Amino acid sequence: MISFNKNYRSFLVNCFVVMFTVLALGINAQGAEKIEEGIEYKLLPMPQPVDMKNKVEVIEFFWYGCPHCFDFEPELSAWVKHQGKDVVFRRIPVAFRDDFMPHSQLFYTLESLGKGDALNAKVMYAIHKENKRLLTESEIADWAVTQGIDRNTFLAAYRSFAVVSKARVAKQLTEAYRIDGVPTIVIQGRYVTSPSMAASKARVIAVMDFLVEKVRKDKYK
Repeated sequence: MISFNKNYRSFLVNCFVVMFTVLALGINAQGAEKIEEGIEYKLLPMPQPVDMKNKVEVIEFFWYGCPHCFDFEPELSAWVKHQGKDVVFRRIPVAFRDDFMPHSQLFYTLESLGKGDALNAKVMYAIHKENKRLLTESEIADWAVTQGIDRNTFLAAYRSFAVVSKARVAKQLTEAYRIDGVPTIVIQGRYVTSPSMAASKARVIAVMDFLVEKVRKDKYK
């Protein structure tokens, strides 16, 4: 009887050891899953110039009206907050149609007023949760007032040459980077990825980490 208990306990211990070993191997295999060019990311045919040396440039091409951009925003913002000082993040609004240009102007207006970081997510919330289209100057100005911005101040910035020019340049950059969908992430002017390419938000974050490290290893090239 005593011998049976000892053998049984030994059998259980061995089972648990095998089980945890299998689980650990599975977790490690998943974490080490290979990230491949042409699958999770691709190279731009013509690399675009980056603004700063010895930095990793990360650009999100997005559109306020895109539900996928809205869905990706929390994960992307959290990722940006945890990056090192050598990672420079910026957004470029995309207007695939001329009637979407007011959203690009809204983005650069908020940026010019120093309100971009505070209000970009709120713009998306207004569009996707409060059913506001924000596609006319009047609608946009009305919304800005609800956020504590003086109407005349907002409109002066919205109509300014600087803001209108930036919105037009953003459209040109969309074409130069060959952006055909949003959200799209471009790293160091050459590596392109997105949640759809990577098949999930969690996976694209892993791809972005991989590409940032790749740029660092390549001495920011």
